[in-house]
Amino acid sequence: MIKNDEELFYKRNNVYDVIDENEEKEMQTLCDEYRAFLDTGKTERECVYEGIRLAKENGYKNLDEVEELKPGDKVYKINRGKNILLAVIGSEDIEKGINLVGAHIDSPRLDLKQNPLYESNDMALLKTHYYGGIKKYQWTTIPLAMHGVVYTKNGERAEIKIGEDENDPVFIITDLLPHLASEQMTKKMTEGIGGEDLNILIGGRPMKSDDAKEKVKLAILKKLNEKYNMTERDFQTAEIEMVPAFKAKNVGLDESFIGAYGQDDRVCAFTTLKAVLEVEKPGRTAMAILVDKEEIGSCGNTGALSAFFEMTVAEIIEKLKGSCTITSYNKCIANSACMSSDVNAGVDPTFESVSEKRNASFLNGGVVLTKYTGARGKSGSSDANAEFVYEIAKIMDDAGVVWQTGELGKVDQGGGGTIAQYVANLNMDVIDAGVSVLSMHAPYEITAKTDVYMAYRAYKAFYEGR
Repeated sequence: MIKNDEELFYKRNNVYDVIDENEEKEMQTLCDEYRAFLDTGKTERECVYEGIRLAKENGYKNLDEVEELKPGDKVYKINRGKNILLAVIGSEDIEKGINLVGAHIDSPRLDLKQNPLYESNDMALLKTHYYGGIKKYQWTTIPLAMHGVVYTKNGERAEIKIGEDENDPVFIITDLLPHLASEQMTKKMTEGIGGEDLNILIGGRPMKSDDAKEKVKLAILKKLNEKYNMTERDFQTAEIEMVPAFKAKNVGLDESFIGAYGQDDRVCAFTTLKAVLEVEKPGRTAMAILVDKEEIGSCGNTGALSAFFEMTVAEIIEKLKGSCTITSYNKCIANSACMSSDVNAGVDPTFESVSEKRNASFLNGGVVLTKYTGARGKSGSSDANAEFVYEIAKIMDDAGVVWQTGELGKVDQGGGGTIAQYVANLNMDVIDAGVSVLSMHAPYEITAKTDVYMAYRAYKAFYEGR
């Protein structure tokens, strides 16, 4: 029986009220590493490269090069350069289940179309197709960087990264000056900048040629050929992404926030990666997976709907037991549990009206446990059961992790989804757990350092406490 009446009430905590000086130092160190991760990995491929580097540094081996597995082994597996799965083999029989944390490493951006380069009014531009849910007007008049992979006709592979170095040029999408924008300003925000208006200025210096009709375009092609040995044809098979050229920075006079591109969902990807790399001798096998394509529905062979996860689990079982039977696989999956590590919409002081504050998440409130996502009538959600929510909450409490619950806005306001529903479809317990974000899907998003720290602590507690 509770004797103190105050204990009958639920009280949301501010992380700063409960962490000590040593924890705050640990938080600052973690967030310094996180900002470096954001600057290094602005695309899903680059996040995988960084994941491989860190895995190797921490004693992980490529699963493809391992014939047998035993408790304590650390392995990773790559899928098409855009997914990475890491596992630390536990001392318990894998049929008792896996502790899985999954995040996505793709973020809203602009992809170049397959035939993007054109000239108009003595300027060269690139056509784009936006990826994921964006407010299109936010992508005009900001510096952009070009990242991607190109294969030339003769099979040579070139990686492009222009705009990140201090001495690099950047790219930009222009917008109308206010003096001439009277018609544009009367349109809805969704119509002020159209998808076909997201054209990137790439050059304006013509070749000195009497024969060429498109002298500026020719000059750009010459530069690309000199640096990457590519021709215009090679755009057809290339994969080139335009992302904000901003660097990750501390935000606020007190430096309590982090501002950066791609924090949805690389804030959860980084903390997931950091947590699994620190697991040494787990009881249950600890596993992390970073996936692609979440922002466009998790489809494709590198999204959460791919069979990559199931195939890798089967391979691990086979290398542990000598074979993978249907029974072994089914027991493993049914006994497994997942924290789907994805962000939530924090309450913004300027736009409070879209949130139902009793059931919304707040910055500095700790890691957010999101029982269900979806839209309006919970459509497209997995909706974790009470038993599993209680289990996760107890793990958090026992580990001293500050946590809160949250929803994605008011019931009829909108909503959203994560990879949780696809994990749940495998017959696995799953709950979303992540970091509150302001300005989500904007070119520059905001998170609180305390929440980044508590997300890392939460994933580590899940690996160690279940």
